[in-house]
Amino acid sequence: MTVLNTVRTAVQKRVAYSRLKHELQAMPVETAIDLGMFREDAGKIAAEAIYS
Repeated sequence: MTVLNTVRTAVQKRVAYSRLKHELQAMPVETAIDLGMFREDAGKIAAEAIYS
């Protein structure tokens, strides 16, 4: 059962990563500037938020 839980957790993290990355890429430029980020860094930011 441990392997199944590990796989389930990995899939859940991947889904969360994909959703967050998409949301960050879709945000308006003004919002990104207010947050002090570049939308092009969405993958890096999402990975750090989900996998760290």
